[in-house]
Amino acid sequence: MAQKGNIGVTSENIFPVIKKFLYSDHEIFLRELISNAVDATQKLKTLSSVGEYKGELDDLKVEVLIDSKEGTLTIRDKGVGMTSEEIDRYINQIAFSGAEEFLEKYKDDANAIIGHFGLGFYSSFMVSKKVEIFTKSYKEDAQAMHWSCDGNPEYVLEACEKANRGTDIVLHIDEENKDFLENARIEGLLKKYCKFLPISIVLGKKKERKDGKEVETSEDNVINNINPAWTRKPSDLQEDDYKNFYQELYPYTSDPLFHIHLNVDYPFNLTGILYFPKVKSNLDLQRNKIQLYCNQVFVTDSVEGIVPDFLTLLHGVIDSPDIPLNVSRSYLQSDQNVKKISNHITKKVADSLNDIFKNNRLQFEEKWDSLRLFIVYGMLSDEKFYDRAKNFVLLKNVDGKYFTFEEYKQLIELNQKDKDDTLIYLYSNDAEAQHSYIEAAKNKGYDVLLLDGQLDVHWINQLEQKLEKTRFVRVDSDVVEKLILKADAEKVTFTDEQRSCLTTVFSSQLPKVEKTEFLVTFENLGSSAQPIVLTQNEFMRRMKDMTAVQGGGMMNFYGEMPDSFNLVINSAHPLIESVLEKEENSCQEKTSPLLVQIAELETRRSSLKESHKDKKDEEIPIPEKEEITQIDEKIAKLSADKKVILEAFAAEEKTVRQLIDLALLSNNMLKGEALAQFVKRSIEMIK
Repeated sequence: MAQKGNIGVTSENIFPVIKKFLYSDHEIFLRELISNAVDATQKLKTLSSVGEYKGELDDLKVEVLIDSKEGTLTIRDKGVGMTSEEIDRYINQIAFSGAEEFLEKYKDDANAIIGHFGLGFYSSFMVSKKVEIFTKSYKEDAQAMHWSCDGNPEYVLEACEKANRGTDIVLHIDEENKDFLENARIEGLLKKYCKFLPISIVLGKKKERKDGKEVETSEDNVINNINPAWTRKPSDLQEDDYKNFYQELYPYTSDPLFHIHLNVDYPFNLTGILYFPKVKSNLDLQRNKIQLYCNQVFVTDSVEGIVPDFLTLLHGVIDSPDIPLNVSRSYLQSDQNVKKISNHITKKVADSLNDIFKNNRLQFEEKWDSLRLFIVYGMLSDEKFYDRAKNFVLLKNVDGKYFTFEEYKQLIELNQKDKDDTLIYLYSNDAEAQHSYIEAAKNKGYDVLLLDGQLDVHWINQLEQKLEKTRFVRVDSDVVEKLILKADAEKVTFTDEQRSCLTTVFSSQLPKVEKTEFLVTFENLGSSAQPIVLTQNEFMRRMKDMTAVQGGGMMNFYGEMPDSFNLVINSAHPLIESVLEKEENSCQEKTSPLLVQIAELETRRSSLKESHKDKKDEEIPIPEKEEITQIDEKIAKLSADKKVILEAFAAEEKTVRQLIDLALLSNNMLKGEALAQFVKRSIEMIK
């Protein structure tokens, strides 16, 4: 006789909640039902192994059957099955106190509801208008039972005929979810969630092409690999096994650099294999490649709460029964097991890298260019990882040689300390563009690092804080004589007027470059140094570089500022002295009378200002105020006349533009028409 009743839930809202609020995650119903079927099958294997079940196990598999004509999707297992009492206990009773309050609180969180109450079976109602269970327990003389429910608290439970042990869950798919009757859709979900379950998952039969058509074979179409590499002992695996598993995870990708096999059973359970991919420059492209499993059931590939942020650049699998199958973000952030797992993974990765470095440094160096972004990112984002990584992180110089922190310090500490005993690490971020600066530094006996990674500007700031009495200086940030100041610089002997004239002469011939400013400065670099050198202030350039990497916030202030270059004129160079001599010979006769007038006007202005020093503004005679205004206008006019004379000289004196262009060329800033004009001028000057 059929038993009728109400599902034991203290609120009738459970089905509307499942239908409405779990809808966005509705595909997980298949994961839940397959997981239940696998659990039932494994329980039978356990009972058999301890002698509580003495029958034949037969071919233990979980079948997924699609009947598009009837509109049903069936999940069939040959596991322990259920008696009528077990159906009543596990299916009919969803009793819990405070149900209404709970449903209201968690109605927007599918995982919280399912995970909290083990409602995996009821996720089937997200896609079904009716669900049936046909089940027969493994117990001797058990009566097969049929349970059905059409999506409300009322159910029917009655005896039925079923030849074989196990359970069939039959879903009558509703009109809105007919895509779950498509073979390709179901196969895609099975490969996503069930690819590595420990019991074979079968979807129909394999097909092969015959006479130009696809025909079914008699062989089961097994979706999953029941014995994936991470479930096996590391001692049982060869290098090819790890590579083959990587290709199984990420088909048609390049082989990884190397791997780390995780195998922990205390104080938590954790297995898995993490791979170091050949990291590209774009961090975001590499994320969401680690797959999280719970007892071989796929959970998610968004593992930020479990794996430290910088380790999300790795690829691979982690599996832990200590992380529930259904978890919320807030759970991941607060759970102590998750935090322990995260810390362990960080330590394991650092220890493995250190072992590779110690045991095969040559291999480590060969792979360093692909590893460095990952390691630098880790050092920047995780203090504990920095402390471990500082022993194996490498610095690479422009000659392609690798050094640990300690090795590099020993290399440069004799020659690269400044007058304040600060160790100066010279570096380039573009060896080709900064070639002339690198060569100048090498000629001084200095070594130059290559720091051309997208995170290096942040890393440099970190290292300056971590390494004692250390400063990083880009090789083009100043003239080579001032990159590492050993003593006070030689004084420039030019008078203020000579500096002023040369500033006007060279400024007038500087190119107009969008969002770029040039500042003319003077240094006594010695007669053998370059006549003009283009440099960029280390602080301002570093701030702009950091803005380019992270953007937003206060850093935008630096991002909006123009690029600023110093045009450093070497006052001791013969060519500069020659330009000054020509300027004075050509312009002095015209500029001297102007300078005399300017001097007289400035004397009169100073006298007036002096007489006004102790007076309030209203006490100063208006005629004297007007005279000062007239003096300022005359000085401006005379200065403008002087500027015209000097600019006319500069335009005719080819050496001026030639020296500027040489400096620009050394900095890879001479291009297009300006470069063509330089070449043309060079030929004319050679004739």
